[in-house]
Amino acid sequence: MIRLDSPVQYVKGVGPRRAAMLEKAGIRSAEDLLKYRPFRYEDRTRFRRIKDLLPDQETVVQAEVLVTGFYTTPMKRVRIFEMLVGDGTGSLQVKFFNQVYLDKVFRKGQQVILFGSPKADAYSVGLQLLNPDFEILDTAGEQSIHTGRIVPVYRRIGQLTTKTLRHILFGLLQEMPEPLEDPLPDSLLQKYSFPDRRTSFRLLHFPEVPDKQPLDDFLSALDQARTPFQRRFVFEEFFFFQLGLQVLRRQRELAPKTRQLRLTPQVREAVKKVLPFHPTAAQKRVLKQIVGDLSSPKIMNRLLQGDVGSGKTIVALQAMIVAVENGAQAALMAPTEILAEQHYRTMGSYLSNSPYRLALLTSSVKGKKRTQVLESVRAGETHLLIGTHALIEGRVEFKDLALVVVDEQHRFGVMQRSEFMEKGDRPDTLVMTATPIPRSLALTLYGDLDLSIIDQMPPGRQPVLTLVRKSNERAEVYETVRRELEQGRQAYIVYPLIEQSEKLDLRAATEGAEYLHSEIFPEFQIGLMHGRLKSEEKDNLMTRFKAGEIQVLVSTTVIEVGIDVPNATIMLVEHADRFGLSQLHQLRGRIGRGRDKAICILLTEGFQSREAFERLEIMRRTNNGFKIAEKDLELRGPGEFVGTRQSGLPEFLFGNIVRDRDLLEMARADAESYFRMADEAGEGFDPEALAQLATWWKQRYGLYQVG
Repeated sequence: MIRLDSPVQYVKGVGPRRAAMLEKAGIRSAEDLLKYRPFRYEDRTRFRRIKDLLPDQETVVQAEVLVTGFYTTPMKRVRIFEMLVGDGTGSLQVKFFNQVYLDKVFRKGQQVILFGSPKADAYSVGLQLLNPDFEILDTAGEQSIHTGRIVPVYRRIGQLTTKTLRHILFGLLQEMPEPLEDPLPDSLLQKYSFPDRRTSFRLLHFPEVPDKQPLDDFLSALDQARTPFQRRFVFEEFFFFQLGLQVLRRQRELAPKTRQLRLTPQVREAVKKVLPFHPTAAQKRVLKQIVGDLSSPKIMNRLLQGDVGSGKTIVALQAMIVAVENGAQAALMAPTEILAEQHYRTMGSYLSNSPYRLALLTSSVKGKKRTQVLESVRAGETHLLIGTHALIEGRVEFKDLALVVVDEQHRFGVMQRSEFMEKGDRPDTLVMTATPIPRSLALTLYGDLDLSIIDQMPPGRQPVLTLVRKSNERAEVYETVRRELEQGRQAYIVYPLIEQSEKLDLRAATEGAEYLHSEIFPEFQIGLMHGRLKSEEKDNLMTRFKAGEIQVLVSTTVIEVGIDVPNATIMLVEHADRFGLSQLHQLRGRIGRGRDKAICILLTEGFQSREAFERLEIMRRTNNGFKIAEKDLELRGPGEFVGTRQSGLPEFLFGNIVRDRDLLEMARADAESYFRMADEAGEGFDPEALAQLATWWKQRYGLYQVG
C-alpha cells in the first residue's frame, strides 16, 4: 500500500521517466500528486441520444461500435482512425487523427462512452466527433473514470495529458490507506464540519453530487471552490501558514537583541529638532510604537503602512535619529535610484543644521566618491546611509548598524531584504509601504510583523479632484492645464510608454513631449523624464522642476513614487485605462502636496473593458488608498496586485486570498488560539517541534520570508 510520503515514482502508472516530469512541476511524493488539484471540472453525466445531438454542444454519448478502419489523407498523409457508432436512434461518425494504436483498442460490438463537441461534416449532412474522450464499458473490472461523471481536468505536465493524470490519480486514490492521518486538529474538523482527509482527496478529484442537492447548484459550488471538501483544503493551507507565522514571531521574540536603544531626554530633544512641522496624532502614535520597539529587549519587526503623503518618511527619520543618538548607525534601502535620491534630498534638508552625517550609495556613485562613502560607513563616520540594493553588496560594511528601514518593500526580493538585515548584528527592522494593503493581504504577507498605520493626512492637505475625460475632450483638458500654468503652478503629464508601440497605439512620452512643446504649450518650459535617463540627468531635471524652471514635466511612471513638488497642482494621465488602480493612486499622490487645490485628469481613448471603466470610476469617487487597494485586489487578484513572485506573495495550492478571505480570517484566529493554548499547556510546541514546523514552513513558503 502506498503512503503519502512515498516517492511519486512508486505510484502505479508513474515510474522513473514520468516521475522526472512530475518533479519539474514540484511533485515529488504521493501527497504532492494528490494536491495537484484540477483547474476545472466537466459535467459528463448528462447522456444524449444520437438523434438529439446538436453541433458544437459538449455532450456524452453511449453507443455500440458498428464499423472501424484506417485511411490516409492524400494531401498531408495524415492517418485517420475512423469508426461508426450507433445507439438505436441514429449513427455517428467518430475520427481520431494520428492515433494508430486505436486499431487494437476498438472492435465491433463494443459498448463505448464518448465525450466531445459534435461538428458538422463538410462532406455529408451528419455530425461527427473528432478526437473525443472515450471509455470502453466492457473492459473487465474497470470503473468509469473519464465519462459518465463529473470529470477533473488537469493542466498538462510534460507529456502527461489530463487523461493520463486522471487515470494515475484514480488508481492512487484506491491505494491510499484508510483512514489517512489528518493534520488538522479534531476540534477544528468538528467545528467546521469538514470531511476527513481521505474523503476530501477522493471528492477533490472525483466529485460526487450530494443527495438532495441539484446538479447545477453543485457544479456552481465546484466552480467557485465552495464545496465542503474544497473549503477544507483551503482552510488547512491557511491554518498551517498562519501557524508558521506564529512560530516565526515566537522565534524572533526569543532571539536575543544586541542592544536596547535608550530614549533619554537628550534623545527626545534631538528627535523633536528634525521635525519641520507639527506632527499629526497618527504620526505621534506610530512613532511611539516604533520607539517602544527600539527600547524593547525584543527585536523590532514592524510594518509601517500609510497612504501617499501621510508622512511616513519623517517618522522613519525620527526612528533613525534615535539609533544615531544611541551611538549607532541607521540605513534606508529604496527600490529605485530616483526614490533613494529623493529620500537623500528630503532627509538632508531636515538634517541641514544637525551634526549627523548622511550619505547616498547607489550604482551611480562610482570611483573615488564610492570609496569615500564605503570607508566612512565602515569607520562609523556616516551616521545615516541611504541607498538602493547597492547597500547589500559585499563591500558595504557598517561599524554598528542598529536600525534598517526598507522602503516600498514589496519591490524587493526576499534575499535582498535578508542580506540587508544581515549587515548588522540582529538590527531592528522597519519596513514601509505607501501602497495601501487590504487587511486580507496584510494578514497573508505580514502576519508575523507588527503593524503600524498612519491613517491621517497632514493638516492643510486637500483631496485631489479627479476627472475622467475622453480623447474627444482633449482641447478642453489642455485648456484646464494651461489655466494652472498661467497661475504660476506646474503640471505632470504621464505616458505609459517611452517609445511608440504599434500594437497598443499609445502616445509615447518622447513624441508627446515634442508635440506639447511645439503645438500646445510653446510658451512654457517642458522637461522629459523617463527610466533610461542617467541618474545625473534625472537629478538635474528634478532640481529644475522643483525650482520652477520647468513648468511641465512629461514623464513615464518613474514619478510614481518619490517626487515631492508642492507647486505641481495638476496631473494629466494619458491612456489612463491602461494603468492599474494602485499605480494610478500612486501617480495621483504626486500632486496635492501643497495647500492649493489639485486636479488629476484621467484621459482615455475609450474603454477596452468593463474592468477598465470600473478602475477609473473608483479613482474618480475616492481618494482613500485603502478602498482603492481593496478594489484593485478584487479586480486583479493577489498575484497581479503585489507584482512579481519575488515580491513575496506566497503561492497557495488551494487558497485565494480574495475569494477565500473569510477562511483566511478564520484560519488566522484559530491558529493564534491553537498556538496560544498549546504553548500554555506545554503540549506540541517544544523547541524541537517548533523547529520542525519552521523548517517545513520555510520549505513551503520560503520565497515569502521577510527576515
